[in-house]
Amino acid sequence: MAKQPMLKFVTVDRDMPEKRDAKVRSHDFDEIYAEYAAAKAEEQASRCSQCGVPYCQSHCPLHNNIPDWLRLTATGRLEEAYAVSQATNTFPEICGRICPQDRLCEGNCVIEQSGHGTVTIGAVEKYITDTAWENGWVVPVVPAQEREESVGIIGAGPGGLAAADMLRRAGVQVTVYDRYDRAGGLLTYGIPGFKLEKDVVMRRVAQLEASGVEFVLNCNVGEDISFDAIRGKHDAVLIATGVYKTRDLKGPGSTAEGIVRAIDYLTCSNKVSFGDEVPEYESGELNAAGKKVVVVGGGDTAMDCVRTAIRQGAESVKCLYRRDRKNMPGSQREVQNAEEEGVEFVWLSNPVGFTTGVIEPEGSGAGAGRVRQAMVQKMRLGQPDASGRQSPEVIEGSDYAEEADLVIKALGFEPEDLPKLWDTEGLEVTRWGTVRADFGSGRTSLDRVYAVGDIVRGASLVVWAIRDGRDCAAAILEDLDAPAAVAAE
Repeated sequence: MAKQPMLKFVTVDRDMPEKRDAKVRSHDFDEIYAEYAAAKAEEQASRCSQCGVPYCQSHCPLHNNIPDWLRLTATGRLEEAYAVSQATNTFPEICGRICPQDRLCEGNCVIEQSGHGTVTIGAVEKYITDTAWENGWVVPVVPAQEREESVGIIGAGPGGLAAADMLRRAGVQVTVYDRYDRAGGLLTYGIPGFKLEKDVVMRRVAQLEASGVEFVLNCNVGEDISFDAIRGKHDAVLIATGVYKTRDLKGPGSTAEGIVRAIDYLTCSNKVSFGDEVPEYESGELNAAGKKVVVVGGGDTAMDCVRTAIRQGAESVKCLYRRDRKNMPGSQREVQNAEEEGVEFVWLSNPVGFTTGVIEPEGSGAGAGRVRQAMVQKMRLGQPDASGRQSPEVIEGSDYAEEADLVIKALGFEPEDLPKLWDTEGLEVTRWGTVRADFGSGRTSLDRVYAVGDIVRGASLVVWAIRDGRDCAAAILEDLDAPAAVAAE
C-alpha cells in the first residue's frame, strides 16, 4: 500500500520558516523570514487535510487551487505545483510574502478551526515560486499569435501589471504608463523591503518587458500626456492608478514641519534602498535617525512606517491608534513583528493637535515651526458604529503630551479627483471619489475605458487588485472580440 503523503497534521506540528532575530533584522531591510528547505516545505505541505470543501480556496480572492499545489509540493512535484499556482495568480511569490494569510486562506484553514494549527500556505507558496525562478521555470510570455489591438494601462501597480500579463498572453499590444521612475506601484515604493525585497518585484517587471509590454515611466497623466491622447492611441484604456491622496490630521499645529505623509516617507526609504540620492532623506526631513517618532494609524501602512523608522535608527518609535489592539485593521502578525523590534503601541489614543516653536540645540534638525509634541486624548470604546466596530469615545480630562520630532500620518488613502486631474468629462465617480466601474469586468461610464483595483474598491489588498486586473483583462478581450463575433453571425 502506497504511503499516504497528506493529512499529517495530526503528527506534524505547524512550523513557519525561521524568523531572523529581532536585534539583527531591525538594522537592515532584508526579509525577516528564511526560505524553507525542500524537506521542510514538503513536510509542511503534507499537513493539508485535502478537505472536500477547501475554505482556504474559497476565502482567497483569486480562488487559488491551494489543496492541489500543496499536494504536489508534498510529493516533490514542484514544477507542476508552480504551474497550478501560476494558473490563477499572476504574482504568487508576491502574494506569498505580503498577503494577510491570517485573515484569508490560513485564517479559514479547516485544521486551524479544529485546533491543529493552520497549514503554512503563504510560506509554501513563496517557496514554490522562488524555486521556479531559481530553476528557470518562469519564462517570458510568448503569445501564440500577435494581435493588432493595443491597450493603454495607466498605473504600473499590481492591478495594472496583472492585466498587462493576461493581455500579452492573448497577443494584445500593451503600453503601461506610470508616474514613477520604476514600475510596480506600491509593490516597489509603498511596501518596505523587509516584507517584499525589491528584486522580487523587478524580476517580474523585467519578465513583462521581455514579453513585449512597453513601459512609459516618469509619466504623469494630465501633465506629460493627456488622458484623451492615451484614449486616442489605444483600442482600450485601463485605469489602475491606485489611491494616493492621504487622509489628513486635524487640529492646531497639524501643518507643522516634521509632520509627513506615510507614502512620502515610505517612498523615500525605498528609493534609498535602491541606491538613489534622495535630498529629503539626506536633509533629515524624511529620515527617522535619532528622532522620537510618532506614527498615527493602525493599518498595515502604519506597521510599515514604524518598522522602517526602527531600521533608520530612531531614538524611539510609538504608534498611536484610537481603538484597541483587537479592533485595529492591520495584521496582528505585523504588530507582533513590530513589538519584537522595539515599537511601542499606545492604544486608545488620538492626537488632537501639535505644539511647535521650541528651538533645540544646533544640529538637532528641530527649530521654530517644527513639531515638538503631539497633544493626545485618551479614548475608550463605546457602542458599535455603522460598520459594527465599537466607536471610540473621548475620556474627558485625559489629555497628555507625547514628545515627537517626526510625526507620520498613516490614516489611510483616498482617491484623487481623476476627472479634474485629467480634465476629462463623462468618467463617473462614486460619492467616495472612486471610479464607478462594474466589479468583475471593470467597465466604466466611458466606452472602452475600464478601471480596477483601489481606484474602484478604495484602499484594499494587493491580492484583490490582481484579481481585478485578471478579470478585467478577460472583459477587455471579450469587448475587443465583439465586432468579429458580430461579423461572423
